[in-house]
Amino acid sequence: MLKHLLLSLAVLVASPLFAADEAKTFEEGKQYQLITPAIRTANPDKIEVVEFFWYGCGHCYNFEPVIGQWKKSLGDDVDFKGSPAVWAPQMELHSKMYYAAEVLGVLDKMHLILFQAMNVDKKRLQSESEIAELFVANGVPEEDFTKAFNSFGVNSMVRQATARARAAKISGTPEIMVNGKYRISSRMGVSQAGMLEVATFLIEKERAAKGS
Repeated sequence: MLKHLLLSLAVLVASPLFAADEAKTFEEGKQYQLITPAIRTANPDKIEVVEFFWYGCGHCYNFEPVIGQWKKSLGDDVDFKGSPAVWAPQMELHSKMYYAAEVLGVLDKMHLILFQAMNVDKKRLQSESEIAELFVANGVPEEDFTKAFNSFGVNSMVRQATARARAAKISGTPEIMVNGKYRISSRMGVSQAGMLEVATFLIEKERAAKGS
C-alpha cells in the first residue's frame, strides 16, 4: 500500500518536470555549484548523472520514487549512477550493501527494500549479519551474499564512491552531480522536484556543448 502511494506521488510530482519549459534557466551559485576541478567521468561519450544518497536518509527515501520516474525520461546519451555517501563507519556498511546488491545482480529488487527496511521498518542495519538476513529473506543465498559483500570488487567500489563524494564536496544527501562538473543540493533552497529541473537544464547544457 505504501509503495503504491509513493509511486502515485512520484508521478504527480515528476510529471511537470517532463513538460518543463525548455527556456527556463538556472544560475551557478544560486541553484547549482560548479565543481572545481571537474571530476573525471567513467565514459566521456556519455553525460553522467550521479545521485548521492544514504539508505538511512528520510529525504532520500522520499526522493527515490520521484527520481525513479525522472530516470525513465533520460536519453540514451545519459548514464545515470547511484553513489552511496560515506562519512561514518555505519554508512560504509550501507555502501557495501548497495554494491553487493549490484554485484549479485539484484540491485533493482533490493534497492527499495533496503530503503524501506531503514525508513519504514526502522531497522538500523548496523552489522553484516543483520544485512545478510535481509538479503537471504529476499532470495539471495547467504554464501553468495557473504562472498560479494566482502569481495575486493565491492570494497574497491566503496572506496571510489567515498573519493567521489569527497571530490564533489558533498555536504549531505540527496545531492546530484552532472557530468562531474555541477553539484545540485536542496540546501541551496531548491526543492527535490526543483533539483531534477536543474539537472535537466544542466544535461541540456552539456548536450549542447558536446554538439558544438
